Amino acid sequence: MTDRWLPRVTVATVVEHEGKFLMVEEDIRGEKILNQPAGHLDPNESLVEAAVRETKEETGWLVEIAHLIEFSQWTSQSGKHYLRSCFAGKIKHFDPNQTLDEGIIQAIWMTRDEVAAESHRLRSPLVLHHIDLHIKGKSLDLDVFSYYD
Repeated sequence: MTDRWLPRVTVATVVEHEGKFLMVEEDIRGEKILNQPAGHLDPNESLVEAAVRETKEETGWLVEIAHLIEFSQWTSQSGKHYLRSCFAGKIKHFDPNQTLDEGIIQAIWMTRDEVAAESHRLRSPLVLHHIDLHIKGKSLDLDVFSYYD
């Protein structure tokens, strides 16, 4: 039997409020990296549920998913392949008692230009790409997804 190639399925959420975007600063092998709230799909959850969960676990913010921005494929410099569903989220509630995921330094609100100025620290080129698509108004209905349990 040969090994089967399996891409990593991830979600990310672009959350804009008062002209700023919710970002996560995280420690990745000693480097301070910036990303949207993002993570991997867990068993028995939909992509939308994963986006809501990851946003809360990494920032303390509960969001409502408004629409899909883009479904992307990306290969990292290390050769890992990702299928990333990036959603737009609207803030609903902040839980100041939320324990943030391991490795998360802080959740911060940044303007698009502040994110661009830190482009050398972005987890992937998709981070700024998805902010720009959101600003341009790219929006796909959530009914493009079906979840069968």
